[in-house]
Amino acid sequence: MEFLVLQQAAANLGWTFYLPLAILISLIVFGVPIWVSIGLGTLGMLSLTGSLPLSVFGESLFEGINAFALIAVPLFILTGDALVRSGLSDKLLDVAEATVGGMRTGLGSSTTLGCGFFACISGSDAAGAAAVGRMTIHRLVERGYPLPAACALVASGACTGILIPPSIAYIVMGMVLGMSASTLFLAAAIPGVMVMMSVMTTNVVINRLHGFEEGRAPFSWRHWIATVWDARWALFVPVVILGGIYSGLFTPTEAASIAVVVVVVIGLHQKRLVLGDIPRMLESSARVCGVIVPIVAVSLPLAQTLASLAIPQSLVSGISGLTDSPTVMILLMIGILILAGCVMETTPNIVILAPLLLPVAHQAGMNDFHFAIMMVTTLGLGFITPPLGLNLFVVSGLTRCSILSIARYALPFVFGMLLVVLLIAFIPWLSTWGI
Repeated sequence: MEFLVLQQAAANLGWTFYLPLAILISLIVFGVPIWVSIGLGTLGMLSLTGSLPLSVFGESLFEGINAFALIAVPLFILTGDALVRSGLSDKLLDVAEATVGGMRTGLGSSTTLGCGFFACISGSDAAGAAAVGRMTIHRLVERGYPLPAACALVASGACTGILIPPSIAYIVMGMVLGMSASTLFLAAAIPGVMVMMSVMTTNVVINRLHGFEEGRAPFSWRHWIATVWDARWALFVPVVILGGIYSGLFTPTEAASIAVVVVVVIGLHQKRLVLGDIPRMLESSARVCGVIVPIVAVSLPLAQTLASLAIPQSLVSGISGLTDSPTVMILLMIGILILAGCVMETTPNIVILAPLLLPVAHQAGMNDFHFAIMMVTTLGLGFITPPLGLNLFVVSGLTRCSILSIARYALPFVFGMLLVVLLIAFIPWLSTWGI
């Protein structure tokens, strides 16, 4: 009976809902900050529909971000910043090059593996693109890659930042859907590695066709062991983070705080960091958090408003009216997520779309964790697809290379990652094996 009432309420939506929604979308299109756009759109919906009292906006705004799990976000960002400033990120890249540098496309593969190593610590795509890009793009160009191709490779490899645990995206997903972030990290392990391997494989195929990178250094066990030993403290950081989380010794938030302390202590001990660097690290990380946290804060009242208007049920009914095939439902969700990832950042997409699409996923036979991994992996494509393409903007800013030229070289990587998305969507075991 309650479901029928909600469906009827959704069916009666008129201009009081669609006008604020149109304003919200228009503000985003015209470049108004996303948190402002979402906040104004939500206030408009609450005022015109009367679905909930306006006081709900303020209550949800502060209660939503008053979450222990969210503390991990600034801490992981701070860890990534400390990793770069202390020079430990250079050591991780050295290990990556010593491991796969003997391949025909050794530098390209080691760049991708370096992005994966950085993802195991920072949980951020943009941070990985900036850190690895500064160290590798000029070397890739010297090795024979055109500048746009080198930028595209780094931007694509850095997509692992939200896919390989620990990931800020999975922390937000767990908070929004009431799921364990630790379990999400475990579920994301295989898909994250698959995306990294797809970028490596795509780069190998591109090199076979165009011959960007011909030379290679022979693999040496002696060199590899020496490099790993030299980077032992850098490798110790992801071991502490992931080992502690997966063993149950501490939560992701506690792991993030321990990681910050470990990286700073190592940097100070090796004299690569000084106490004067800490205020600058805090300021830099605060700037990044100042982008993420307001979006999460204003997106939660919007999600609550949409739920009160029975929008999720309406969406399920609409898709069910189009098809009763689970396969088609999953493909429709993937299409929606790809389009959303092209125009909006991952955090607001998760907060807004996850509660809307979860009932559709249930209708298609997916469980919560399977859906969450599929959603975040699909949204990862948005980091290298215009018009948003955050990673494209990051590497373009580093090199002054045209975003469109980088996007053209990134297209094969998009198709490679899309293949992984389809495998994850239709082979549940890949994301539910450890649950």
